[in-house]
Amino acid sequence: MIAKLMTVFSSDDIDDVTNDALDMSRREHPRRAADKCIGLVNGQALPILDWSQGGLRVLGDSRTVSIGDEMNVMLKFHLNNEMIDVNHRAKVVRKSSDFFAVKFAPLTNEIKNTFQQIIDSFNAEEFATSQAH
Repeated sequence: MIAKLMTVFSSDDIDDVTNDALDMSRREHPRRAADKCIGLVNGQALPILDWSQGGLRVLGDSRTVSIGDEMNVMLKFHLNNEMIDVNHRAKVVRKSSDFFAVKFAPLTNEIKNTFQQIIDSFNAEEFATSQAH
């Protein structure tokens, strides 16, 4: 039985689950990966893997950035048939070969409120979709 389980779950899968659980317990804000969002990082359009009110993870060549680099970030969200832009400063805090993560500078109250409206709208949309099926 254990052998069958081990073939289903490689150690990498188990490590990923463990790391995700540890990562979530350290986070002030949960990551949001399902939201419709694009990003401009220092003027370059890059895919956003996930975001939170604390920062974001960007798919891209991390050789172009260094830990500690500060940059302008613009997130564009498509909500209720309109685009909502959020511009802010961020600092590179982590990187791997195919992504890098940035932490937002302290948020203004306006940006905090905008992020909360975005989260609330996406949550309402997700709930409505789940009820339709």
